[in-house]
Amino acid sequence: MGCAASRPVKGLPHLSDGSLENGSQDTKHLRVKLVLLGDSGVGKSCIVLRFVRGQFDPSSKVTVGASFLSQTIALQDSSTVKFEIWDTAGQERYASLAPLYYRGASAAVVVYDLTSKESFQKAQYWVKELQKHANAGIVLALVGNKADLDNLRTVSTDEARAYAESNSMFFTEASAKTAGNINEVFEEIAKRLPRGQPSLTVKQQ
Repeated sequence: MGCAASRPVKGLPHLSDGSLENGSQDTKHLRVKLVLLGDSGVGKSCIVLRFVRGQFDPSSKVTVGASFLSQTIALQDSSTVKFEIWDTAGQERYASLAPLYYRGASAAVVVYDLTSKESFQKAQYWVKELQKHANAGIVLALVGNKADLDNLRTVSTDEARAYAESNSMFFTEASAKTAGNINEVFEEIAKRLPRGQPSLTVKQQ
Protein backbone atom coordinates (compact mmCIF):
# COMPACT_ATOMS: atom_id res chain seq x y z
CA MET A 1 0.00 0.00 0.00
CA GLY A 2 1.13 3.57 -0.57
CA CYS A 3 0.93 6.56 1.72
CA ALA A 4 -0.90 8.42 -1.04
CA ALA A 5 0.45 11.87 -0.40
CA SER A 6 2.44 12.25 -3.57
CA ARG A 7 1.02 14.12 -6.53
CA PRO A 8 -0.50 11.55 -8.88
CA VAL A 9 0.56 11.68 -12.50
CA LYS A 10 -2.27 11.16 -14.95
CA GLY A 11 -1.56 9.47 -18.24
CA LEU A 12 1.94 8.83 -19.49
CA PRO A 13 4.65 11.16 -18.21
CA HIS A 14 6.69 13.46 -20.38
CA LEU A 15 10.08 12.17 -19.37
CA SER A 16 13.42 13.30 -20.71
CA ASP A 17 16.35 11.08 -21.59
CA GLY A 18 18.24 12.43 -18.61
CA SER A 19 19.39 15.74 -20.05
CA LEU A 20 18.22 18.88 -18.31
CA GLU A 21 17.06 21.59 -20.65
CA ASN A 22 18.03 25.25 -20.26
CA GLY A 23 20.42 24.45 -17.41
CA SER A 24 24.00 25.58 -17.00
CA GLN A 25 26.52 23.28 -15.38
CA ASP A 26 26.97 23.88 -11.66
CA THR A 27 28.53 21.07 -9.68
CA LYS A 28 27.44 22.62 -6.37
CA HIS A 29 23.74 22.43 -7.18
CA LEU A 30 22.43 19.22 -8.67
CA ARG A 31 18.95 18.35 -9.84
CA VAL A 32 18.50 14.63 -10.28
CA LYS A 33 15.76 12.24 -11.21
CA LEU A 34 15.27 9.44 -8.70
CA VAL A 35 12.88 6.51 -9.00
CA LEU A 36 11.54 4.15 -6.34
CA LEU A 37 10.81 0.57 -7.36
CA GLY A 38 9.48 -2.40 -5.42
CA ASP A 39 6.55 -4.66 -4.80
CA SER A 40 3.15 -3.32 -3.83
CA GLY A 41 2.80 -2.74 -0.10
CA VAL A 42 6.48 -2.40 0.77
CA GLY A 43 6.07 1.27 1.73
CA LYS A 44 7.62 3.20 -1.17
CA SER A 45 5.12 6.05 -0.91
CA CYS A 46 5.53 6.11 2.86
CA ILE A 47 9.29 6.51 2.47
CA VAL A 48 8.80 9.42 0.07
CA LEU A 49 6.21 11.07 2.29
CA ARG A 50 8.45 10.75 5.35
CA PHE A 51 11.43 12.20 3.47
CA VAL A 52 9.62 15.08 1.78
CA ARG A 53 7.06 16.07 4.40
CA GLY A 54 8.18 14.36 7.60
CA GLN A 55 4.85 12.57 7.80
CA PHE A 56 3.58 9.01 8.10
CA ASP A 57 0.01 8.27 7.08
CA PRO A 58 -1.27 4.88 8.31
CA SER A 59 -4.40 5.20 6.16
CA SER A 60 -2.74 3.87 3.04
CA LYS A 61 -3.92 3.91 -0.54
CA VAL A 62 -2.42 2.11 -3.50
CA THR A 63 -0.33 4.23 -5.86
CA VAL A 64 -1.81 4.22 -9.35
CA GLY A 65 0.75 4.44 -12.16
CA ALA A 66 3.23 6.76 -10.46
CA SER A 67 3.37 9.81 -8.22
CA PHE A 68 5.80 12.69 -8.14
CA LEU A 69 7.34 14.81 -5.38
CA SER A 70 10.55 16.78 -5.03
CA GLN A 71 12.83 17.64 -2.15
CA THR A 72 16.13 19.51 -1.86
CA ILE A 73 18.79 18.60 0.66
CA ALA A 74 21.99 20.40 1.64
CA LEU A 75 25.22 18.51 2.17
CA GLN A 76 28.08 19.39 4.52
CA ASP A 77 30.20 20.73 1.64
CA SER A 78 27.50 23.41 1.05
CA SER A 79 26.32 21.74 -2.15
CA THR A 80 22.63 20.99 -2.68
CA VAL A 81 20.79 18.18 -4.40
CA LYS A 82 17.23 18.52 -5.59
CA PHE A 83 15.64 15.10 -5.91
CA GLU A 84 12.80 14.81 -8.42
CA ILE A 85 11.23 11.62 -7.10
CA TRP A 86 9.09 9.24 -9.13
CA ASP A 87 7.23 6.82 -6.85
CA THR A 88 6.08 3.93 -9.05
CA ALA A 89 3.14 1.60 -8.48
CA GLY A 90 4.12 -1.88 -7.33
CA GLN A 91 1.19 -3.82 -8.74
CA GLU A 92 2.03 -6.27 -11.50
CA ARG A 93 -0.29 -4.60 -14.00
CA TYR A 94 1.83 -1.45 -13.87
CA ALA A 95 5.19 -3.20 -14.25
CA SER A 96 5.33 -2.51 -17.99
CA LEU A 97 5.19 1.25 -17.29
CA ALA A 98 8.20 1.25 -14.95
CA PRO A 99 10.80 1.79 -17.72
CA LEU A 100 9.09 5.08 -18.55
CA TYR A 101 9.97 6.30 -15.08
CA TYR A 102 13.48 4.92 -14.56
CA ARG A 103 14.65 5.92 -18.04
CA GLY A 104 17.10 8.78 -17.59
CA ALA A 105 17.15 8.41 -13.80
CA SER A 106 20.39 9.24 -11.99
CA ALA A 107 19.44 7.20 -8.93
CA ALA A 108 17.07 4.39 -7.99
CA VAL A 109 15.88 3.13 -4.62
CA VAL A 110 14.73 -0.48 -4.69
CA VAL A 111 12.53 -1.17 -1.68
CA TYR A 112 11.46 -4.43 -0.05
CA ASP A 113 9.56 -5.26 3.11
CA LEU A 114 11.89 -7.06 5.51
CA THR A 115 8.90 -9.08 6.79
CA SER A 116 8.23 -10.40 3.27
CA LYS A 117 10.59 -12.78 1.50
CA GLU A 118 8.50 -12.45 -1.65
CA SER A 119 9.06 -8.69 -1.77
CA PHE A 120 12.82 -9.26 -1.44
CA GLN A 121 12.70 -11.58 -4.44
CA LYS A 122 10.77 -8.93 -6.38
CA ALA A 123 13.39 -6.37 -5.42
CA GLN A 124 16.03 -8.58 -7.04
CA TYR A 125 13.94 -8.60 -10.22
CA TRP A 126 13.95 -4.79 -10.28
CA VAL A 127 17.70 -4.67 -9.70
CA LYS A 128 18.22 -6.90 -12.75
CA GLU A 129 15.92 -4.69 -14.83
CA LEU A 130 17.85 -1.59 -13.80
CA GLN A 131 21.16 -3.24 -14.58
CA LYS A 132 19.92 -4.11 -18.06
CA HIS A 133 18.07 -0.94 -18.99
CA ALA A 134 18.95 2.00 -16.73
CA ASN A 135 21.61 4.64 -17.36
CA ALA A 136 25.20 3.57 -16.96
CA GLY A 137 26.50 4.94 -13.68
CA ILE A 138 23.08 5.08 -12.00
CA VAL A 139 23.36 5.15 -8.19
CA LEU A 140 21.48 2.18 -6.75
CA ALA A 141 20.21 1.75 -3.19
CA LEU A 142 18.56 -1.30 -1.64
CA VAL A 143 16.30 -0.43 1.29
CA GLY A 144 14.63 -2.91 3.63
CA ASN A 145 11.61 -1.02 4.95
CA LYS A 146 9.54 -1.72 8.09
CA ALA A 147 12.52 -2.10 10.40
CA ASP A 148 10.10 -1.33 13.23
CA LEU A 149 8.71 -4.86 12.67
CA ASP A 150 12.01 -6.59 13.33
CA ASN A 151 10.32 -9.34 15.32
CA LEU A 152 8.42 -10.33 12.16
CA ARG A 153 11.36 -10.21 9.75
CA THR A 154 11.87 -13.00 7.20
CA VAL A 155 14.81 -11.38 5.36
CA SER A 156 18.01 -11.23 7.37
CA THR A 157 20.20 -8.15 7.35
CA ASP A 158 23.23 -10.22 6.35
CA GLU A 159 21.43 -11.76 3.36
CA ALA A 160 20.25 -8.40 2.05
CA ARG A 161 23.62 -6.72 2.65
CA ALA A 162 25.46 -9.50 0.84
CA TYR A 163 23.11 -9.19 -2.13
CA ALA A 164 23.53 -5.42 -2.24
CA GLU A 165 27.32 -5.62 -2.04
CA SER A 166 27.44 -8.20 -4.84
CA ASN A 167 25.51 -5.76 -7.02
CA SER A 168 27.43 -2.60 -6.06
CA MET A 169 24.45 -1.11 -4.23
CA PHE A 170 24.21 1.02 -1.11
CA PHE A 171 22.16 -0.90 1.51
CA THR A 172 20.30 0.01 4.65
CA GLU A 173 17.24 -0.96 6.62
CA ALA A 174 14.77 1.78 7.46
CA SER A 175 11.35 2.52 8.88
CA ALA A 176 9.01 5.01 7.28
CA LYS A 177 6.84 4.69 10.38
CA THR A 178 9.51 5.78 12.87
CA ALA A 179 11.60 7.77 10.34
CA GLY A 180 14.61 5.58 11.14
CA ASN A 181 17.31 5.92 8.43
CA ILE A 182 14.94 7.57 5.92
CA ASN A 183 16.85 10.83 5.48
CA GLU A 184 20.12 8.91 5.57
CA VAL A 185 19.10 6.96 2.45
CA PHE A 186 18.79 10.12 0.37
CA GLU A 187 21.83 11.78 1.93
CA GLU A 188 23.99 8.79 1.05
CA ILE A 189 22.68 8.75 -2.51
CA ALA A 190 23.44 12.47 -2.80
CA LYS A 191 27.03 11.88 -1.71
CA ARG A 192 27.47 9.13 -4.31
CA LEU A 193 26.19 11.13 -7.28
CA PRO A 194 28.88 11.92 -9.84
CA ARG A 195 29.71 15.60 -10.15
CA GLY A 196 30.53 17.55 -13.26
CA GLN A 197 28.25 15.76 -15.74
CA PRO A 198 25.99 18.12 -17.72
CA SER A 199 23.16 15.57 -17.68
CA LEU A 200 23.12 15.67 -13.89
CA THR A 201 23.69 19.33 -13.13
CA VAL A 202 21.67 22.48 -13.42
CA LYS A 203 21.90 25.90 -11.84
CA GLN A 204 18.98 26.42 -9.49
CA GLN A 205 16.40 28.85 -10.81
